[in-house]
Amino acid sequence: MKVKRLFQGVKGKKLKVYELGAVEIREKVVAGEFKVREIVDQLLARIAEYDTEIGAFVTVDTEGARLRAEELDAMVAKGETAGKLLGVPVAVKDNICVQDGLTTCASKMLDNFKPPYSARVVQRLLAEGAVIIGKTNLDEFAMGSSTENSALKQTRNPRNTGCVPGGSSGGSAAAVAAGFVPVALGSDTGGSIRQPASYCGVVGMKPTYGAVSRYGLVAFGSSLDQIGPFARNVEDAALVLEVISGSDAQDSTAATEKLKLSGSYPGELQGMKIGLPTEYFDTEGLSSQVKEAVLAGTERLREAGAELVEIHLPLIKYAVGTYYIIATAEASSNLSRFDGVHYGHRCEQPTDIIDMYSRSREEGFGAEVKRRIMLGNYVLSAGYYDAYYLRALKVRRKIADDFSRAFAEVDLIASPVAPTTAFKFGEKTADPLAMYLSDIYTISANLAGIPGISVPCGADAEGLPVGLQLLADNFKDDLLFKASAVLANVGIGVAF
Repeated sequence: MKVKRLFQGVKGKKLKVYELGAVEIREKVVAGEFKVREIVDQLLARIAEYDTEIGAFVTVDTEGARLRAEELDAMVAKGETAGKLLGVPVAVKDNICVQDGLTTCASKMLDNFKPPYSARVVQRLLAEGAVIIGKTNLDEFAMGSSTENSALKQTRNPRNTGCVPGGSSGGSAAAVAAGFVPVALGSDTGGSIRQPASYCGVVGMKPTYGAVSRYGLVAFGSSLDQIGPFARNVEDAALVLEVISGSDAQDSTAATEKLKLSGSYPGELQGMKIGLPTEYFDTEGLSSQVKEAVLAGTERLREAGAELVEIHLPLIKYAVGTYYIIATAEASSNLSRFDGVHYGHRCEQPTDIIDMYSRSREEGFGAEVKRRIMLGNYVLSAGYYDAYYLRALKVRRKIADDFSRAFAEVDLIASPVAPTTAFKFGEKTADPLAMYLSDIYTISANLAGIPGISVPCGADAEGLPVGLQLLADNFKDDLLFKASAVLANVGIGVAF
């Protein structure tokens, strides 16, 4: 598929449903300009036509989406139009439970699993009138940076189908970039929302840890995971995040209050200080084109009234090692439940219980998942716990302290999202360390629990998108949207 330039307006063109954002769709449904069924049918037709090439979806709930649309149209006919996402189609990453539909985690282990309940975020979307269109592809159990680790299918970047969409939420990012849905949900353990958002040229937001309930999210790293939105504009991302945030009695890590984000994006930044960490811009492997685009983005922030300040985060150099010790340790613990007994894949004709456990896990897990389970078991073992896992927890605390000191001086921190733009398929699969370094700029936010957003700020010479990352202190998520509006106000078109 031909690359389409990232920022091209739609002036003079007749607006199509697939070009509309979530806020616009709701407005048109309430005004009677569109029926929800018409919106859903147009997007389902677009998915049917193009997703054979893109591969964003694992499952598309055609019948369920149409029934939901008719239900919402009946509500509108009776004057019931209060839902903040009324008639808005949403895609959901396939590690987030939707009741009675498949939730596979893009794995053989869960290829036939149908959860008996919906995740809290899904419940909150439906309560505000959303339509769940389908479930999107990901790296198996969210472990990867390119969506090449999916056991089910390959997802291609809609901006250039020869390139990966990023990961692990590559399917959700691709679905939004391709105009299949205006918004989607992903999960971010070490950059898995922000990095694919950068690669696909959309907005991707990882909220403060605890701002969004993890109830119904299949766990990878429980102290790192967060659910967040993808969108083609800042207003839509803020609206979805506001809807899904808030307390939850079934998640003890969830915050007590909802995020208040509506109207937090005026695009004027007088008095705001934005830090530029020297450690992020002097990294070996940072593409000169990415660096140039990101610095151009920060210049636009300065022109909007922000003051740019050079800062230092000296312990960031330890973030990659720290993250992969903690993340693999938590993964090995969380994935121990998949044993062929309770649910998930079970091998055929086991000779005994040990054979059943070992062969079920051998057959059910892919190479990357096995690698991380083995690493996690190693760092948690009796002989190495103190040397690796305990030390990583101490370094994590110091990295968080680094950010706390920085936010005493500045309001936000700006950096690249990834060292390069989207790479080609197979380019990094033979070198796991090179793949892991794709997340070098994003993982520190998960270690510290702070919010981060990726906003398109330009493109490289090949037309591939470049994302600028903004980070804020805990529960200052609204500041990210305020600053991001400056970068995203040029509009982000669909990929084709």
